[in-house]
Amino acid sequence: MVQLEHLTAPVDAVVARMRALDTALPARDGVAVFNRVYLAVTEEIDRRLDTGEFPDPRAAAALDVRFAERYLAAVDAAAADRRPPACWRPLFQLRRHPGVRPLQFALAGINAHIGHDLALAVVDACRTLGCEPADLEDEFDRVGDLLVSLEERIREDLMPGPDLLQIADPLTHLLGSWSLERARDATWAAARALWALRHCGDVAEEFTERLDAAVGFAGRMLLTPLPD
Repeated sequence: MVQLEHLTAPVDAVVARMRALDTALPARDGVAVFNRVYLAVTEEIDRRLDTGEFPDPRAAAALDVRFAERYLAAVDAAAADRRPPACWRPLFQLRRHPGVRPLQFALAGINAHIGHDLALAVVDACRTLGCEPADLEDEFDRVGDLLVSLEERIREDLMPGPDLLQIADPLTHLLGSWSLERARDATWAAARALWALRHCGDVAEEFTERLDAAVGFAGRMLLTPLPD
């Protein structure tokens, strides 16, 4: 039990930070919308760690914490008037735009966090644990499966109404242009590439910057303001 508490303490700490953000931010704020989504994911991971549902709880906790720390670092950068990573900038820039719907904020945050942060978190966790990405694949898949199931619930909860079923609604086209499953597959490939390039200096840095920019571009498209 002592060992389990030692593993889950860092997860509890990031959950506490996200709960504090949830309390502090206005409900309609775009970052708040994503934060509620991510808080639900992290609380579920914490619960599963407590109940022993991860085959390697040490690896799962390390990946979860490194993953969350990247989102929280982006929040801290924006709060201090520093530039967050490119993947997060669209969400922070448009967080109060009245023409962006809550579902768009949620998906743009997921896009930034999965498309960019998760790949780097895999590398961070491998360095922390002294292992290879392949050793974290089961934990990566379990976290990914949880996110996919949550995405389905998000779409149901944040759908603006039956007009979404109309093919003319621009949000219908935006929703069809992005897939968490595809993003997760691309992230695993990016994580493996980053690990292979970890000793390549400028090449690894350029790869990371281009990944960041590409994910940011997709996020900007997801946040296109739409008419009511």
